[in-house]
Amino acid sequence: MDVLVIGSGAREHALVRALLDDPGVDRVVAAPGNAGISLVASCEPVEATDPAAVAALAQRLGADLVVVGPEAPLVAGVADAVRAGGTACFGPSAEAARLEGSKAFAKEVMAAAAVPTAMARVCTTEEEVAAALDAFGAPHVVKDDGLAAGKGVVVTDEREEALAHARACLGHGPVVVEEFLDGPEVSVFCLTDGEGVVALAPAQDFKRALDGDAGPNTGGMGAYSPLPWAPADLAEQVVRRVAQPVVDEMARRGTPFSGVLYCGLALTSRGLRVVEFNARFGDPETQVVLARLATPLGEVLRACARPGALRDLPPLRWREDAAVTVVLAAPGYPEAPVTGGVLRGLEDAEAVPGAHVLHAGTALAPDGTGIVSSGGRVLSVVGTGADLARAREAAYAALGSVHLDGARSRSDIAAAAAGA
Repeated sequence: MDVLVIGSGAREHALVRALLDDPGVDRVVAAPGNAGISLVASCEPVEATDPAAVAALAQRLGADLVVVGPEAPLVAGVADAVRAGGTACFGPSAEAARLEGSKAFAKEVMAAAAVPTAMARVCTTEEEVAAALDAFGAPHVVKDDGLAAGKGVVVTDEREEALAHARACLGHGPVVVEEFLDGPEVSVFCLTDGEGVVALAPAQDFKRALDGDAGPNTGGMGAYSPLPWAPADLAEQVVRRVAQPVVDEMARRGTPFSGVLYCGLALTSRGLRVVEFNARFGDPETQVVLARLATPLGEVLRACARPGALRDLPPLRWREDAAVTVVLAAPGYPEAPVTGGVLRGLEDAEAVPGAHVLHAGTALAPDGTGIVSSGGRVLSVVGTGADLARAREAAYAALGSVHLDGARSRSDIAAAAAGA
């Protein structure tokens, strides 16, 4: 099987790496890819949000399966165009991807499917926002209704800060104001062919930029799996109470959802609640979940592209190892990342036992002699080990081998769960 992976981040590097480990996959091509992916697979230039261009590339390459990584291409209709061109695709249609593209739509679907979630109001004016903030009280949760690359949410005790975020969002659409959900947050990826659902191992990510969950929200500064403190049946609960009802509701509406339904959850004092849905694998959780998956990835993703095929797959197999990933971010991230810095020590990092490096915002240096940063999140450094403590040791040992002037990372990823 030949697979085309769309995207250019560490999530896509993780997907490429896992697919290359699948004996049933003959070739993997990434488009557009990044400097790290180009070391292990072919990369092709493409505008990832151009449905016609992606579909044409899939046909030219003779791909058997297209895997769409980021959310923007899905919302733009890339999966629709690929399927219309005769190529199997892992990823929902544009209509189904509204579960991520519009938080208001996701709330509507959850209400129809009786899925537990936070109380919320969809607001189109500042007056409506103010009333919702007062109704729910602090901490205030204000979300941009549309795509915001993981940075469209403000959680704050300061009413004026919440109002300011809402004003900025109202310029291009509605905002969703929610009640605050207490308890730890968890990510569970649910794979679906539009009918059946299979959950992957739960993971937890770290959104804040600084140690101790301080600083601004980011796209994610690290993640780990498994979660020793979570209920043993968490994945089964998510399938039964969240993912399967949503998949059934989307099918009832005539817009079946296939691909991966990312369920962002809070384990509250009142039980499980949905914080958000995404229509694709999360970054950086994908990096740790795929590091633990023993079942060949290609056959699973291909089954999701064929309605009813998931039921024929045997149960997923998982490695005993734990996994931790730590993000190396460019100086100034997330507010104003500075790019173009030279990365050193990548080979030393790869040589650390139990560790591997996944590239996110990287590019070949203009003179072709090295690799430079090209985005806010530059690398995801993954460590695996017999337990979370050893996985952390591997990840941070590898991270310590990499040098990028002014770079930032968190030192406390998975520390509490590992007893560090």
